[in-house]
Amino acid sequence: MKKSFRFVLSILLMLTGSAMVAAQSEEDFYTTIRPAQPTKTAANKIEVVEIFYYGCIHCYSYEPYLMKWLQNIPANVEFRRMPVVFNKDQIPLAKAYYTAEKLGILEQIHHSLFEAINKNKRNIFEDDAIKAFFVEQGVDGDAFSRIYNSMEISTKVRQAEVVVRNYRIPHTPALVINGKYLTSPSMAGNFEKLEQTLTSLIAKESGGS
Repeated sequence: MKKSFRFVLSILLMLTGSAMVAAQSEEDFYTTIRPAQPTKTAANKIEVVEIFYYGCIHCYSYEPYLMKWLQNIPANVEFRRMPVVFNKDQIPLAKAYYTAEKLGILEQIHHSLFEAINKNKRNIFEDDAIKAFFVEQGVDGDAFSRIYNSMEISTKVRQAEVVVRNYRIPHTPALVINGKYLTSPSMAGNFEKLEQTLTSLIAKESGGS
């Protein structure tokens, strides 16, 4: 009798476990942004925005996977990055991003700054240290200061702060698809599952599902 009970119990546990796995749907790996936020792309394009912070080790770890995905980005997708601004301490590195963009050296600076902070453990979080880093990269110090301290850069940082708040970003890195959906490595479970979720949401916005 006891053996029969244990057998039935084991079957029930197996069935319950299967039901729990089946219950984990695609929607578990992202959230819907309400209300949907405006995008900066053309009407026939799907916008994918990465929200990141140079001092975030998780963002640094995600970078190789993101770069690999970008090598085969769908033709109807427009990708852009946005530095996160949760608090005033993150403002200098957000300004660094937009300054590099304005100087036309973003591709050169982006990975180098990530690596200097996260791999080499350099303390590049304040204005003077950021300027010194840019000068190391061959940027004229006066040109850097003029742009870094400009109203244009300050405005972009304030705009990023507002957008991140409207997206309701809980942490970095995070990805926003067409101003409607938010996903991240932690939400998806791992980098590979994140790519599957990203692909699925792009297809959804393309009218594929």
